[in-house]
Amino acid sequence: MDPMQQDNSLPTQPGMLVRIAKEQLEAIIHAFRVRGYRAILPKVAGGAVIYEDAEDITQLPIGVLDEQEGGTYRLKRSSRDGYFDYVVGPHSVKRYLFPPTETVLRSDRVGGTWRFEAPEPESEPTVIVGVRSCDLHAIAIQDQVFLEGPYVDQGYKARRENLALVAVNCRRAAATCFCHSMGSGPAVTRGFDLALTEMDESFVVEIGTDLGSEIMAACQWSGLTESEAKAVREIPAQLRKKMEEGGRGYGDEEDPHVGSPDRKLDTEGIRDLLVNNLEHREWESVAQRCLSCANCTLVCPTCFCSSIEDVTDLTGEHVERERTWGSCFTAEHSYMNSGSVRNSIRSRYRQWLVHKLATWIDQFDTSGCVGCGRCITWCPVGIDLTEEVAAIRGDQ
Repeated sequence: MDPMQQDNSLPTQPGMLVRIAKEQLEAIIHAFRVRGYRAILPKVAGGAVIYEDAEDITQLPIGVLDEQEGGTYRLKRSSRDGYFDYVVGPHSVKRYLFPPTETVLRSDRVGGTWRFEAPEPESEPTVIVGVRSCDLHAIAIQDQVFLEGPYVDQGYKARRENLALVAVNCRRAAATCFCHSMGSGPAVTRGFDLALTEMDESFVVEIGTDLGSEIMAACQWSGLTESEAKAVREIPAQLRKKMEEGGRGYGDEEDPHVGSPDRKLDTEGIRDLLVNNLEHREWESVAQRCLSCANCTLVCPTCFCSSIEDVTDLTGEHVERERTWGSCFTAEHSYMNSGSVRNSIRSRYRQWLVHKLATWIDQFDTSGCVGCGRCITWCPVGIDLTEEVAAIRGDQ
């Protein structure tokens, strides 16, 4: 079957591109809900675009743009009613696969004997709408961490198997984006059930999986001609070209299809560059600015450090062991019986950056960075890891 056939009676299948009216996005979400899925959508809350449960598509950040730079995040109204013209906010999919807090063990003292129980992981079928390519690549990295090593995290596994993803091709970039440097965007290429490309009056939907095909079969759609399909694929391709040209700006208010950040990360030989420069003076320079607040690790879609704490009730008869997000920027992260191994901000920042961009490659054969730019935006003092790497590289 030609996937460009314009016949709504034809069966949907992975690989097809189809067109839907924007209002049909509600039908897609409804189709997931009738199959038992919890729907998570982007919405504006607390001055940022975050992921949260939503009732319908009217809660989407329609007509909202985000201005981002080092230590800066602001929302503003657009002159157009784009559904997904913001880029990324502080939330990523990580919080739904690797929760900020999770109970991993419960114990009760009964008749003088302790009884232990490992709770079943919460794994409600969930669909997340609006996921960008950088975050899809981040999920693939976390899959390696939690699923492909010698020990499988059963909670992560259960949630991953019950997760559906409706992705979005970017047609605009923030000034902090550098996904083109990391090979992780802006075009969506993998890891999705459905992928949306926003046009002025419609969405073009790429079907990625059998589940996505089943969902689209419940919606009203029309086919595309070959020339129309080519034009759709050019939207993220043109954005990538603009990013590679190194322009400046947050995107034209009158043309939200474009964004032109002047930011990139040179990854050539980056592993050896950082590992061989552990005493470079730039580590001390960045330490003078870094607050060791851990914001960068909390918003990062791939960081996976955690800590374990036993929490008792007032009687001491019930104990819950909780796993919470940790950070290598805290003194407790490297605490051993003789004290903290990394007792300076210099050593903590170095640990984070060298692991993220260098020794992560040794562990997982990939970088730990997807170029989403969140660590730059949400750093209170605007530290930019691309600038830190460039400063070290400049002395070579």
